[in-house]
Formats: sequence, C-alpha cells, structure tokens
Amino acid sequence: MIGLARLGGPVACLGLALLLVAGSRRDRLAGLGFAAVGGCLLAAAMAPDKPAELVGGLAVACVIGVALAAAFRLVPWLFPAIVLACIPIRVGALGHQLLVPIYVAIGGAALLLAWELAHGETRARELGLATWPLAAIVAWTGLSLAWSQDVHEGAVEVLAFYVPFAVLALAVARLPWSRLGARALYVEAAVMAIIFAAVGFYQYDTRNVFENPKVINSNAYASYFRVNSVFWDPSVYGRFLVVAMVPSVVLLARGRSLRLQLVAAAATVVTWLGLLISFSQSSFAALLVAVIAVAAVAWRWRALLAVGLVGIVLVGIAVSAPQIRRSIEQHTRSGLNSATSGRASLVANGIRIAIAHPVVGVGVGGFKHAYAARVDLKGKEPKTAASHDTPVTVAAETGAVGLGLFAWLVVAVLLPGYRRLDRRLVSRTALVAAVTLTAIVVHSLFYSDFFEDPTTWLLFGLAALAASTGVKEAAPG
Repeated sequence: MIGLARLGGPVACLGLALLLVAGSRRDRLAGLGFAAVGGCLLAAAMAPDKPAELVGGLAVACVIGVALAAAFRLVPWLFPAIVLACIPIRVGALGHQLLVPIYVAIGGAALLLAWELAHGETRARELGLATWPLAAIVAWTGLSLAWSQDVHEGAVEVLAFYVPFAVLALAVARLPWSRLGARALYVEAAVMAIIFAAVGFYQYDTRNVFENPKVINSNAYASYFRVNSVFWDPSVYGRFLVVAMVPSVVLLARGRSLRLQLVAAAATVVTWLGLLISFSQSSFAALLVAVIAVAAVAWRWRALLAVGLVGIVLVGIAVSAPQIRRSIEQHTRSGLNSATSGRASLVANGIRIAIAHPVVGVGVGGFKHAYAARVDLKGKEPKTAASHDTPVTVAAETGAVGLGLFAWLVVAVLLPGYRRLDRRLVSRTALVAAVTLTAIVVHSLFYSDFFEDPTTWLLFGLAALAASTGVKEAAPG
C-alpha cells in the first residue's frame, strides 16, 4: 500500500492547490475532484483490516454530509460554529488523536462547495494574499510524500490534516460576512473556554486528570499538578484558552461598549485562571506575545517602549543580583535541554536533520524516523522523537523550499489584519485573526502542531474573509 499512498498524497494536494488558485469553475471542479480521488487513494492505503466497517462508516458520513451541506446552505455560519464546538472531540485512530466529527462537517462543506461550483459560482482565490503560499505549501507537502522516510506517518498527516483543513479554510473564507455570525463565534469560544476552565478547576481540586496516562504519571511525580480539561494534552488545552482569550483582549483595547468590555474582562479572568493551572509555558508565552501585539496596536510605540523598559529593568536586576546571576549561570551550565524537558535537544537534532537534507527534506511525516536514525533510538514508534517546533519540523521534512513557503504563508495571513486598523467590527475581526495566529505561531515554536490544529486553518479563512469584507466596505460608492 506504500505505492498507493505515494500516489494519492501528491494527487490530493495538487488538486487542492488547483482548487485554491484556479480562476475558472471547470478548473476548480477538476481540482476538487482530484483532491477527492487522492484522498480516497490515501484512505485505501491506510484502510484497516476490516474494510466493510470502513465502507459502512463512509456511507454514514456521506449521508450526514449531505444533510450538513443543506444546513450550511441555509445557515452558512453554522459551519464554523460546528467546527469550533468539535475541536476537543478526538478519536484515537491510525496512531493519532483524529478529529473525526470535524471531518464529517468538512465533508458537508465540500459537498456544498461542489454544488455551488457546478451551479455557476464564479468567485475565485477567496483566501486573498494567502492563496498562493497556502496552495504552494499544500502542494509541496503532498509531493514530499513521494520521498518521505516514513510513508505511513506522512500519509496520515496529509489525509488527516492538510487535505480536510485546506477545504476548511476555503469554506470559511467563502462565507457571506455576518456581524451576527462573527459575534456568535466569539461568544461560543468564550463560553467554551469558561466551561473548559471549570472542568480544569474540578480536575485540580480532585487531583483527577482524564484519559492521558502520560499526564497522570507526570503528576504523580511532579511538584505541581497539571490539568488537561477535556483535551488530551495540557498544552493543547492551554492553546485553546489563549485562542479564546484573544478576542476579549482585543475587545478590551478596541471596543466601544463599556458593558461588553466588562463582560470580556470577567471572561478573560476566569479563562486565565484556567490557563494558570495548565502550567503550559508555551501557552503563557503565546498569550504574552498576543497581549504585546494588541498593546502595540492600541498604543503603538508607547507600548513597545514600556515593554522595552520592563525588559531592561528585569535584565538589570538579574545581572546586578549575585544570587540570581549565579542561578542563571548554573542553569545554563546544567543545560538548556533539561530546562526545556528535552525539547532543546529535539530542536538541535531537527536542525541537523534539516542541514543534512537542505533542499527537499526527509518528506512529510519523516521527522521521527530521521531523528531516531540520527540518535540511534530503538523501537517501532520512538515517542521521544516527536518534534516540538513547527519551523524546525517544516525545514527537516520539506527542506528550505518548505521553510520558505511557510514564512511566506505566515506573512501573508498576518499582514491584512495588522494593516487595516479601525474600530469597525470587520476590522476588529481581522485583527483578532491576525493576533490569534501570531499566538499560535509562537505556541508552535514550543509545541508544534501548527498545521495539525484546525483552529489555525479556521483562522486562515476568517482572516481572508474579514480582509476582503473590509476592502469592500471601505471602497467608495
């Protein structure tokens, strides 16, 4: 089945690239068709030993998808609302925690897209500035499956994340702009965060963590207790809380209603307390950068000056106090690797893998295999070789070409949100998308999972939708 996967990945991703960049309905329908064929080839390559169950499951998913397509046509903003609600729901399969309910919703959106294209839809390149870099990185990632050092892992990455989530981003970008829809999405995220924080409080109080044996074992020996709420990992839980807090932070800085700002402040406090007991350093780093970004937008150079002065004071205190200086020197000598729970070593070896395969990398999904071979790890599935840094993983798996495309994509999705700054709801939505994506980029420097998180792709679409709507509203006449 390896050959089937090596064929299906490029076919699916090149089809998606055509769907994203093509200007004619015929070409876009062809791209969607190629993506579907490639996805079926990948699914066949990854099929379990009981194909009857797979076929039955796909049949049920198709029936539900048709019903969802009809619902999305009547209430377009129901699609992102369902995706957001299903983000914590994961099903263990193919060695991953997969987002099966979201895939069903995306299937409905894909059917609606096909119906609209077949019935005269003329819009094209809905993702705006992100269209070409996103199409390029999806296509290059799919092509890299042809030389991947771990075809099984690469096929799972392409089938479970790149193929469905590219459709997710496109479907969100195609939504008709709705002030009610945007506000409802914010309220949904804020309420979910508060509920998840409450679950985290319960876990912290009872010292009972759900599901994840690794976290349970770690809590048994650590001096502090981490919670994961309804998520598999505390860092994923922390990332969601940060994503939910950013709109409230933007509302506090750029909102017009004092009553709404007070409600947003209360939601932020509760959510922040939930984040606190996750003990997720990567999430706190992401939140810090997000707050600095919003402050810079609201108060411009004065915010940056204040941050700089605080940094200078803290550095001065650290250098002038002998005990602090000795502590820093001791921790530096004892190793950054220990302080980062082994992640520094992963990053260093990931960089070495990228240098050893500078142009095209080891192929999508090949990081674990290449890392295990480099440091001589034993075992079929070396868990300790899992990457924790997205840019390093991209460079190692897809080479300098992939890293350049990743940088291009990040700039393209962030630029519109920071460029048009006024107090209209559409502009605040664009800013929320840009700041939240900034926070996810920062988080991915420590935890990876940039492309594996559906929130990232949802924000790609939301950023494009807000940017295009803002341009239309600002146009004269």
